[in-house]
Amino acid sequence: MNSFPSRVVVSAIAVAAAVFAAGCSSSGSAKPNPIVDATSKAIGNLRADDDMLAVLNAQASLNPLAIEKLDVPTARQQPTVTDGVNLVLRQQGRSTRPEDLVPGVTSMDTTIDGAAGKLPARVYTPAGAGPFPVVVYFHGGGWVIADKQVYDGGARGIAKAANAVVVSVDYRRAPEAKFPAAWDDALASYRYVLSNAARMKGDPRRVALAGESAGGNLALATAIAARDARLPRPVHVLAVYPVTQTSLNTESYIENAIAKPLNRAMVQWFVDKTTRSPADLKDTRLQLIDAKLEGLPPVTIINARIDPLRSDGAKMEDALKKANVPVERRDYEGVTHEFFGTAAVVEKAKQAQMFAGDRLRASFGN
Repeated sequence: MNSFPSRVVVSAIAVAAAVFAAGCSSSGSAKPNPIVDATSKAIGNLRADDDMLAVLNAQASLNPLAIEKLDVPTARQQPTVTDGVNLVLRQQGRSTRPEDLVPGVTSMDTTIDGAAGKLPARVYTPAGAGPFPVVVYFHGGGWVIADKQVYDGGARGIAKAANAVVVSVDYRRAPEAKFPAAWDDALASYRYVLSNAARMKGDPRRVALAGESAGGNLALATAIAARDARLPRPVHVLAVYPVTQTSLNTESYIENAIAKPLNRAMVQWFVDKTTRSPADLKDTRLQLIDAKLEGLPPVTIINARIDPLRSDGAKMEDALKKANVPVERRDYEGVTHEFFGTAAVVEKAKQAQMFAGDRLRASFGN
C-alpha cells in the first residue's frame, strides 16, 4: 500500500474522516470518535509494518483517551507508545527492564542547572573508562506531556549506538511554563553539560544535541542559540521527526490528519497549550525553517512516513541545504511518529538508531 495512487486514496479517506471528526467535536466525550478511530485503524493496517502495528494495537488496547479533548493533567496520564512496547514485550515473554533491552548502558537520575532552577535529568553511560562524547537529549511530548521516562528507549538507544554519554533533560513544560521556557532550559542544559561533561565521564570537546519531536525542535533551536551566544559549537545535531514550522496544512499534516499516535488535532492542542499568543508562531525558535541557519554543525534528520511531521523534516532539510549546512535525512516507510524509541520490538527503529549512531560517531571522530 506504498504506491503513490494508494497514498492519495488513503489521504482522501483521512481528510474526510478529519472533517467528520471536526463536525462531531462538540459531543463532549473524551473518547476517540468511533468512526474516525475505526478509519485510522484501517489506514494503519494498510500502511504500517506488522511490528509497528503490534505496538499501536497494544497501546490502543490500553484504552487511551483523545489527548486533544483532555485537560493537561489527564493527558499526561494517558497510555503511551512506550506502554505499548512494554505490553508487546510481555506478550512475547521478554523482559521490560531497560538494562536488559539495551545491555552495556547504565543510567542514573540526577539534576542539572536549568534557566530558572534545577531540572531533573537522566545520565546514560556506556561501559568503559571514557572519556566518552556527550549527547544532550530532549524528549518529545509537544512541550506539554511526557518526560525522560517515556522517552527512555530513544535516549538509551543513542547512548548504545553512538557509544556516548547521553544527558536526557526534563525541561519545564507548558502550560505551567509557556514558550520560551523550554527553549531557555534547553540552552541552559547545553551550557551545563559543556561545563560539567568531565564529571560525567564525558569529553567537553565532543558534545552533540539530539531530540525527538518537540525535543528535535529544541535540539535544532539550541544549536542556533549556542551559535548566537558564541558558545562552543555542538559537533552534531540529531533531530528525530522534529517540529520545524507552525503551519498545520503541509502535505503530511493533510495525509496523516488522523494518524496514530500523533494526529493534526493533537498538534493544535500542544501549540495552544505552549504558546502565549499567535505572535509566538512566527518566532524562529518555532518557525525554524525561517531562522538564520548558517554556521550550524552537521545535522541528521529522521522521519517516519506515517507522521504529520514528515513534511517538517523535509522543509528543514531544504532550509539547511540552502544555508550550506551539511544535512542527511532519512524517511522510514511503514512506521509512525514515536517509532524511534521502539527498537526493542520494531525493526525500523533499530535501523534508525544505528543510522543515528553512525552519524554521531562520524562527527565525534569515533
